[in-house]
Amino acid sequence: MKKLLILVTVLLINLEVYAGTIYYEKEYQKVWCQNHNGQTEVILPDKARVDCVTENYAIEFDFAKKWGESIGQALYYALTLNKKAGIVLIMENGNNDTGYLARVNKVAKSHNITVWTMTPEDMKYSGIKPHKRY
Repeated sequence: MKKLLILVTVLLINLEVYAGTIYYEKEYQKVWCQNHNGQTEVILPDKARVDCVTENYAIEFDFAKKWGESIGQALYYALTLNKKAGIVLIMENGNNDTGYLARVNKVAKSHNITVWTMTPEDMKYSGIKPHKRY
């Protein structure tokens, strides 16, 4: 019974994470990376996965609320691959996400991280249907 309760709790947490997004992170990753001639899901020797690798950048994708995580991952991937660090911050909540972008940009400026953003509008002509109305 205890194992079942734990399983149900984990499933509900995962559903909550994805229920609020218009597109999945992997969908933004696929579109952006293709448009920038990159390779998705590059596996490092320690089994970590880089969201997108281009000729010059190792790039982490994250939703705006996870801005802090994106910084550490981007720096680690760049160091490991001897590339520049990049972050694509996914901003699905308009002005509500601008504070997160400001935080990322403040740190990025001092650590030489390039930051791009994506919104649901950037997915408009991708052929991928939204999971939630916007």
